[in-house]
Amino acid sequence: MTRHLLETDDLAADELAAVLDLAREPRPRPVLAGRGAALVFEKPSNRTRNATEMAVVQLGGHPISIRGEEVGLGTRETAEDIARTLACYHAVIGARVQDHGNLERMAAALDASGTAVPLINLLSDRAHPCQALADLLTMQEVLGGLRGRTLAWVGDANNVCRSLLLGGALAGMRMRVASPPAFSLDDADADRIVSLGGDLELVERPELAAAGADAVHTDVWVSMGQEADAAARRRAFDGFTVDEALMARAAPDAVVLHCLPAHRGEEIAASVVDGPRSVVWRQAENRLHAARGLLLWLLDAKPDGAAWSPVAEASGAAGTPRTGR
Repeated sequence: MTRHLLETDDLAADELAAVLDLAREPRPRPVLAGRGAALVFEKPSNRTRNATEMAVVQLGGHPISIRGEEVGLGTRETAEDIARTLACYHAVIGARVQDHGNLERMAAALDASGTAVPLINLLSDRAHPCQALADLLTMQEVLGGLRGRTLAWVGDANNVCRSLLLGGALAGMRMRVASPPAFSLDDADADRIVSLGGDLELVERPELAAAGADAVHTDVWVSMGQEADAAARRRAFDGFTVDEALMARAAPDAVVLHCLPAHRGEEIAASVVDGPRSVVWRQAENRLHAARGLLLWLLDAKPDGAAWSPVAEASGAAGTPRTGR
């Protein structure tokens, strides 16, 4: 059966571990050699587009990024027709959409048509699993493992938070979320995380979440599409800045994560995001490695040390070493 990734818990715990292992594969097989990847972007993207496109290139494939207005998702064409059309040309489809429901319709159409083309959520209003994979990969690298480690999320319990907590639950992490009441996880999401074995605590004060934490993660207070509510959101999140004083409550070797873009002086202090505890740039680089690991897993590649493809090497398409480590 073709697998899709619309949310982090579309993976079982052992499958999540396998994707993270594949993300470290230094010489991945060019499983996309001679094939295309269609990447639909209804919303602007910097890290997701560049990371996913380069992951496709490193696997020998050819990414084609498509703006939302070019396909007219839900206006000019239905989600189902777009998915089935793109599956005629490409080995994998990624989509960054306004409405998570459109992803579900695209996946259902692909399954109903019997195509073997997987669909990847590149961000929706509900979820951002590719970001979660990169975050988990980063914490795994810098903390030496995930099980039993404590993650503090400070700020809006948004799509990024939700996907990360689902992954943290699968990986055996302890998780605390500090949000103003109107921006906390709803009961259904909290129950879903706990049902996966997640050790989850919801609090209203950032210092309670950060106390002794191994990693502190935050995100912007005003995301794309929320600009009309910017003033009210900034008032609600007053006191939720991740600054030096808050980090002093975390474990002595705690690290700071941010999925970017960062608003220095708002949700995070410049001295923290640019300071020695920050792993933000490693996290950004890991968007690429995590995307490559996910593509390998979805396309059923095995990390068996197979010989590197001469075709891919000649084209310079893959095998790019990790940088800056």
